[in-house]
Formats: sequence, C-alpha cells, structure tokens
Amino acid sequence: MVEKFVQLDGLRIRYLEEGTGPAAILLHGASLGSSADVWERNLGPLARHGLRAIAFDQPGFGLSDNPKDYSVAYRRRFILQFMDGLGINKGSLVGHSQAGAMAVGLAFDHSDRISKVIILATGSVLPPLPEGGKQGAGEGEEGGNSEPTLADARALLEHNLFNHSLITEEVLQKRHGMSIGKNFQAFQERSKLPRGGGKESVPIWERLHQLPVPLLMIYGKQDRGSAAQRAALLKERYPQLNMHLLDRCKHLAQWDAASEFVSLSGKFLTS
Repeated sequence: MVEKFVQLDGLRIRYLEEGTGPAAILLHGASLGSSADVWERNLGPLARHGLRAIAFDQPGFGLSDNPKDYSVAYRRRFILQFMDGLGINKGSLVGHSQAGAMAVGLAFDHSDRISKVIILATGSVLPPLPEGGKQGAGEGEEGGNSEPTLADARALLEHNLFNHSLITEEVLQKRHGMSIGKNFQAFQERSKLPRGGGKESVPIWERLHQLPVPLLMIYGKQDRGSAAQRAALLKERYPQLNMHLLDRCKHLAQWDAASEFVSLSGKFLTS
C-alpha cells in the first residue's frame, strides 16, 4: 500500500493505493475521525482480486486540507474531480455509511463514469420501520461539542465495532489523531449545515432497484439504527436487490467482517 498526495481544486488530498486493474474508489463515512485509513486492512486483499483499490481522505478529513465548502454535495462532486486527477475515466465506488448515498447519487447522475456501486452500512438508503424505532445519531453526526479525548475516541470505536479486540493502541492513536485539530474544526463546520437537504419526492430506497449500474448492499446484523431489520424490509420489497447481512458485525463492517466483505466485494467488482 502506497500513501500519495495530489493537488485538486486548490486542496492537498491524501490517498492510499494498491494494485492494478479496474479502479475501485473506496469512500469513508463522515463520523468524526473518519479517513481513508478505515480501508487500510481491505486495500491489499482487494488488490489481490485484480483491482486498483484506492481510498482517499475526503476534503475536511484525515490528512487532506479543509475545504471552503463543507457540504455533502461538494464532497460528492469532488469524487469525480479526484477520479479526473488520477486519470480514471470510469470506476466503481464503494461507499461506507454516509458515502453510500453519495455513491448512489453519482451513479444515477453519471452512469457514464461509474461502473458499479457497493453500499456498506448506509442507513440513509433504507426504509423506516413501520412502527418507527430507535434511529440513533445520523450519518456524520457522531461526535461531541468539544475536541475528543483518547477515551472518547475509544468509546466511539467500541460503539461501531462488534470485535473490540480490533482496537489496538496503534488504531486508537491514529483514529484520535484524525479526530482533533483541523479535523475537529471541519466536523464543527459540517455540524452547522442543515440536515437532510429537503424532502425527496421519491425516497432513495424506492429507487435503488432502478440504479443504472450493478449494485451490491452489505450490512452488519448488529449495526445501529435497526439497520438489519430495515435492510430485510427493503429486500422483501425488492427481492432482486443484491443484499447481504453479515453476522457479528456492526457499523465498521469492513473491520468486523473483513474477509467476508473482501470476498463479496472482490467477486462483485471483477465479475
């Protein structure tokens, strides 16, 4: 795995890359501390499937510069700018958490640029439970009003992981480092923005079966926000969807179920 930097839209952007072949862009979520490093254990195995696996720190995250525009819409548009900067005319998108909806939106609007889409643990593209239910923090809202301590960073990781043994001292220090300083400032700026972006005439979950590119959906059975139940409802409504629920797996499914995630994703992206 190689760490690189590229200058795009006036920003210095960090990315991790491994392998050759069809490009797969891995997009991290928006919780405080998120960065390309959430894919670190997946890049090599995906590369061995014959993929050019690339994960980048989105603007305002990780070691990438903070942008002037903190909106989701800007980060979604920036994905195509990143692809252009690396000379990728067409590639697949793997979106974790909030980034899953970003990937779906791009595929609807730019199917000429997007080959396939994988949604990983994205609650915002699932239907609500008929009786309501506990939703918890929205995607990108995890974080407090003050800069997190090391203990805060551990608590957030424990909330998102089924297997707490994965939280090594190195992992904890890196996650905490990505949660403070300019990244905490960016989190605060994102927190000021209006949520939801208005009511869609047709909810995104009712349109997923019409996505113009192949779609794979992966969720952890123990994920927050009743994700497994809601995913099952979606599959019942649209049985043609390619949906997988992974056991002993919470929100960071690419960690808890790394082997299953890579197996499903590698086969899907290279088929």
